[in-house]
Amino acid sequence: MELIRERREPVAGQSEAGLAGSVAASVVAADPAQVVPGSGVEASGSVSRDLIGQLRVLEEMKSAICGLQARVAVAFEAARRAERAGVPAADRGDDAGAEIALARREPPSRGSRFLGLARALVFEMPRTMAALESGMLNEWRATLLVKETACLSAEDRAGVDAELAPDTGTFEGVGDKGVIAAARAAAYRRDPRSVAQRAARPRLTGR
Repeated sequence: MELIRERREPVAGQSEAGLAGSVAASVVAADPAQVVPGSGVEASGSVSRDLIGQLRVLEEMKSAICGLQARVAVAFEAARRAERAGVPAADRGDDAGAEIALARREPPSRGSRFLGLARALVFEMPRTMAALESGMLNEWRATLLVKETACLSAEDRAGVDAELAPDTGTFEGVGDKGVIAAARAAAYRRDPRSVAQRAARPRLTGR
């Protein structure tokens, strides 16, 4: 039974595609039939540890791919804008968000939402982006940090990003509520008025 052969760590300067490929190369799929009772193969404690290790590596791979998708989405928006620079607004056709949603097999509104997330990560929150790409944060937690700083200026948002330093593992072992609380507190220290105004507005909950 083949399991994880090697755990590969990100290398400084490694491209997003290279990172995802490196993580993927470290995983070899296990055959569940080989650990089913009565299959003739005894499932030892080391097998279960290896399998849970594979889940962790796959989760890190998902995060790295989410980071790469964010960079690609921002690049796509810039390319599409450049291609249609001389075209009147009424004749430009589909916007970038709708096309991104189609590529992600999501409703159009979610494409615009993802593009907003991508812009924030790429241009204003580099340390949150680094944490996403390295697997320290998943896409949902990165989204929480972006959401809780949405009321701030780009400068203040970058300041919160630097203060929280998600890429150093500051949220390891912290639940979603802890992530939200830390982001809100840091945002409040930067701009109390904007945070208070945002808190007074009705808000949607859940993913």
